[in-house]
Amino acid sequence: MRARLEGARVARLATEWDARGPHLVPICFALDGDALVSAVDGKPKRSRDLRRLRNVRAHPVATVLADHYDEDWRALWWVRVRGPARVLEPGGGDEARAVVLLAAKYPQYRAAPPAGPVLRVALDEWRGWSAAG
Repeated sequence: MRARLEGARVARLATEWDARGPHLVPICFALDGDALVSAVDGKPKRSRDLRRLRNVRAHPVATVLADHYDEDWRALWWVRVRGPARVLEPGGGDEARAVVLLAAKYPQYRAAPPAGPVLRVALDEWRGWSAAG
């Protein structure tokens, strides 16, 4: 499961949004030991104060789902991880390693490293499925 998750390029992050239910967004991410990291990057957004960050501050848990679709359904798989989450603010030092890991995975981040907060999710719960067994 870990190798599939590491190889995925995009995942979906679910955070808890009070009584409104889950808040779901696509993310770029990297693995850092037993955690997953994702950063607020320079892609256009309405605000740097993102709902996902506010949600994690209020309810410090997150779920991430990565999957692979193929016309050959024998190649289908998904991996879901869940755990405690926290926001690492820029300048705190802890977020620097996450930015290095993200830049190693995504060439776009080498040219423009994420400057925003980093979301870190401890990978306490793993679930997965693969058509290949």
